[in-house]
Amino acid sequence: MELSVFNISGADTGKKITLADSIFGIEKPNDHAIYLDVKQFLANQRQGTHKSKERWEVAYSTKKIKKQKGTGGARAGSIKSPLFVGGGRVFGPRPRDYYFKLNVKLKQLARRSALTYKAKEAQIKVLENISFEKPNTKNYLKMIAALAITTKKTLLVVPEHNENVYRSSTNLKKAKVVVAEHLNTYDVMNADTLILCEGSLEKITQILG
Repeated sequence: MELSVFNISGADTGKKITLADSIFGIEKPNDHAIYLDVKQFLANQRQGTHKSKERWEVAYSTKKIKKQKGTGGARAGSIKSPLFVGGGRVFGPRPRDYYFKLNVKLKQLARRSALTYKAKEAQIKVLENISFEKPNTKNYLKMIAALAITTKKTLLVVPEHNENVYRSSTNLKKAKVVVAEHLNTYDVMNADTLILCEGSLEKITQILG
């Protein structure tokens, strides 16, 4: 697939770039691989610090709350029982790690599948390598508007970390900037439009090619 290269002003530079079919045009995108990779990404974001007090952790008296017989109700030996308000919880959540492993080849297949979907749906734009002199959200918005994608979620993939470009996008809910080597399936699928800098295409080809 051949795409035009645009500059920061949204003008066509006249240059063309060819997307590798082995990455952006695989024959059978694997939906299940995408599902597993996204599931792993979201699971790894979880802190896993949830905790509720169980019966033995609740700070109440251990005194028997009423006599065993003659009340007309069920027996009750402790106010800590899960049956009472304020009692301990049965099988409550405990701190845990949600991380799980996926094979490298499967993760690569997932990213190639996600990129293929974006290419088929014409949701990829190629941009010249950019650099801002200082963080400026207005300039970033102008660049997005010039590419006619103002109302959509965008993912800008840069070849290497650029602090000014990154900080220019942090106040925008629908914009995200990532380095090519950190590109993941979740971010690709979550974005409406993928903006690839020329240099980032080389990095993606090296990683997935």
